[in-house]
Amino acid sequence: MDFFSAMDLSASALKAERTRINLISANLANVNSTRTADGGPYKRKDAVFAAAPPAPGFGETLSRFSGNRPAGVEVTQIVEDNSPPRLQYDPRHPDANAEGFVALPNINVVEEMADMVIATRAYEANITAAQAAKSMALKTLELGR
Repeated sequence: MDFFSAMDLSASALKAERTRINLISANLANVNSTRTADGGPYKRKDAVFAAAPPAPGFGETLSRFSGNRPAGVEVTQIVEDNSPPRLQYDPRHPDANAEGFVALPNINVVEEMADMVIATRAYEANITAAQAAKSMALKTLELGR
C-alpha cells in the first residue's frame, strides 16, 4: 500500500467517525426535545458504515487486477430509531397528552456517552495511522540523502 492509499483510507474513516460524532452530539442535545417539525419527540439517529471502494484511477485499476484492493469506509445511511418514546408523567407540560404523560425521546445518555468515547477513540486511532504513514514516508525520503 502506498502513502496516498494509506492517507485516503484514514481520511475516509475520519470523515465517517466525524459524522458519527455529530449524530451522537445531536442525540444528546435533543434528549428532552418533545416537539419536532415532523411532530412528536425527537428520534435518535445513528450512522450505518460500509466498506467504500477506492477512488477510481490507475492505482485502483492496477490493484483490482493484482488482488490487493484496499477499501475505505463511508456512511451509507443515517437511520432513525423507531423505538417507542419514553413516557413521563407531567400533566403541566404543554405537550402532555390527556392522561398527563409527555412523550420524550428514547435516548439513553449513558449509552450515547459510551458511543461518543468509542467514536472518539476510533477517530484518534485513524489520526495515529495517518501520522504513522506520514512518518514512514518521511523516513523513506531520508534514505535517499
